[in-house]
Amino acid sequence: MFDLFRSRDKAVRIVLGALLLLVAASMLLYLVPGGTSTGSRGEQQIAAEVGGDVITAQEIQQHVQDAIRNQHIPDRLMYVYLPRIAQGLIRERAMAYEARRLGIEVTDAELASMLQGMSGGQFSDRATYERFVSQQNMTIPQFEAQLRDSELAQRLVSLATAGVVITPEEARQYYDQQNEKIKLQYVAFSQEDLKGKINPTQAELEEYFNKNHAFYTTPEKHDIDVLMVEQQKVADSIQISDAQLRNYYASHLDQFRVPERVHVRHILLKTTGQSPDQVNKTKAKAEGLLKQVRSGGDFAALATANSDDPGSAQKGGDLGWIVRGQTVPNFEAAAFSLKPNEISNLITTEYGFHIIQVLAHEQARVRPFDEVKADIAGGMKNEMVADRMQGLADQAHAELQKAPGDCVKIGARLRISCLSMSGVVRGVPIPGIGTDRDVTAAINALKVGEVSEVFPIGTAKMAIVTLRKTTPGGPAQFADVKDRLRNSYLGVRVAEIVRANAAKAADIAKKTGDIEAAAKATGGTAKTTDDFTRAGAAEGLGPASYFLQAFKSTVGTVLGPIQTPGGSVVVKVIGKTPADPTQFAAQQEKVIQELKDRQSNEQTELFQDSIMTRLINEGKVKIHKDVMDRILSPQKS
Repeated sequence: MFDLFRSRDKAVRIVLGALLLLVAASMLLYLVPGGTSTGSRGEQQIAAEVGGDVITAQEIQQHVQDAIRNQHIPDRLMYVYLPRIAQGLIRERAMAYEARRLGIEVTDAELASMLQGMSGGQFSDRATYERFVSQQNMTIPQFEAQLRDSELAQRLVSLATAGVVITPEEARQYYDQQNEKIKLQYVAFSQEDLKGKINPTQAELEEYFNKNHAFYTTPEKHDIDVLMVEQQKVADSIQISDAQLRNYYASHLDQFRVPERVHVRHILLKTTGQSPDQVNKTKAKAEGLLKQVRSGGDFAALATANSDDPGSAQKGGDLGWIVRGQTVPNFEAAAFSLKPNEISNLITTEYGFHIIQVLAHEQARVRPFDEVKADIAGGMKNEMVADRMQGLADQAHAELQKAPGDCVKIGARLRISCLSMSGVVRGVPIPGIGTDRDVTAAINALKVGEVSEVFPIGTAKMAIVTLRKTTPGGPAQFADVKDRLRNSYLGVRVAEIVRANAAKAADIAKKTGDIEAAAKATGGTAKTTDDFTRAGAAEGLGPASYFLQAFKSTVGTVLGPIQTPGGSVVVKVIGKTPADPTQFAAQQEKVIQELKDRQSNEQTELFQDSIMTRLINEGKVKIHKDVMDRILSPQKS
């Protein structure tokens, strides 16, 4: 499959030098502590086995890093998400294995179609395909295998959810539930409001410290030197002559050929799944839009308001540049026959009716040297940068091991940075580095006077750490933690007062049914929310999810204390408004789809769990817990 794209000759590597450097640097992030970074697959630690195939620790690490980058997971939440991400990869492989056992397959033709669909037809040459795959930090075989597994897993899930049916009665019940509104009277007790009213004395803080002194310690501190090899500085030191650039250009002209292409925008009115009468109505609407465009109407505004192509509608119908073979035949024939700024007639395709405008048309050409000179220079330079960075890092590491105290001298001789820092605390940002986990791991693994291995910081730096001194942590003195202690004391004291006031208010309100009396007795203020639904929020209190019991209660019911993010609240249900039955017909289709999606998701979870459990019991899936723990535990630090 896609053999055309599999080779990677020298020319392509130079053009894609910048991307390859990024991949090379990021791969260093995936090294497993205690494992090996090189060698055959069999030499790597095995994290799991699915149907005889192994999932290595390095694969898990790479998958985790990709997910972190793509999903922008905050550092503080990584320990929550990382096990889910790793387990998700294993589960997808297991589902794909089960699909194959059931005879489900993805043919080469289907895979090719999926690739073209993903790329919008841009995988028309080897270099483009390689560039895309390299950006995913994978080889082409790995990428295609992952794509097959993902599709197989999805097809198996689709079999399990195909039978989900929502009856009109279920839809109506769900509609009524989601659109019912309630109104609350309440008295809230805010922790934030109370903090400013409490001023603890020195004696109170000292007493609190004496009772909780075990929780207050000074952290271990480290004095370190960091030799840093930086991509930008290395790149700035490399000079490539104009003659070298022209020689490369002349010998690789094929890489700079651009096919004939047109810049197109369109308005699409879909007809898929429509009856003949509906198609006629859609055509009439399309003809009306065509008249507006030809009469000087704003094409972009009309596309945004009317086009059924979600990918381009919000961009005024703009599809960007397209080449031959990228779109369906009728669309292509029209697009490549129009002159710039010309408007087409109605174009009929299997998707519906299109109104097309060509914004620009370029004939096939070879991009001139001046146009690609900077790209060639960047590619050549970045390939040289990768080699030079590694060489400098290896040389610096060798010299540091001989003389661990000579960071400044070695840095000056090799023209790389030496950062000397004292009092470095785990988890606290390091100037010039931040809170990089690899730096923390390197420091924790070293003894005084030892030198770390070379490791990456992000994708543009390589570092080596020398540990000069470690100052052990220990019990803190009152003066060391006074500010921290005061905040902790306030938090505890305020929470106590809030709980006591809320409990008292709840007791009064439940006995008398009078929220105002409860508020007056506890120094609070009775307030009333606007009407809100289960999907909405109670004004001044927070999301409706905190008050779901109120939706199930009758008017006059008092509930609480209810804990909310800001404190505690006691509420009384003072109004309930049922859903408007006249709006159900208009929303029925949307409600059915929403409910179907929800039930499908629930059914998918159960189905996947049952497959995993059965495959584990059969010995077809094996998870090596010790390796998985080593992969994930460093991330918790």
